[in-house]
Amino acid sequence: MRHFHRTHLRPEEALAIADEFFPTIGLSARAAPESTRTFSGELGSVTLEAWPEGGHYTFIEAVTDQVGESRLDRNVKRYFVRVHRVADPRHQLTAAY
Repeated sequence: MRHFHRTHLRPEEALAIADEFFPTIGLSARAAPESTRTFSGELGSVTLEAWPEGGHYTFIEAVTDQVGESRLDRNVKRYFVRVHRVADPRHQLTAAY
């Protein structure tokens, strides 16, 4: 599946958060270009790419090798929540119902 997120953080900051987050769920990093991270493990593999977009935004794209809503895809969404919390620590996430 393909996921994306826009943030005010710099691409290096978003990828540094990925370097901290994905090993905690059992994924290990593989060699990748500077603006890309690839993690793989028992849950599958995910490739993250972050680049500047439209002035002060950073676009983060995550592509997993899973189909449907897998555990890996839910963890990618958790990573995006972590990125959001770093970008705006004052924002309180609430239920949308």
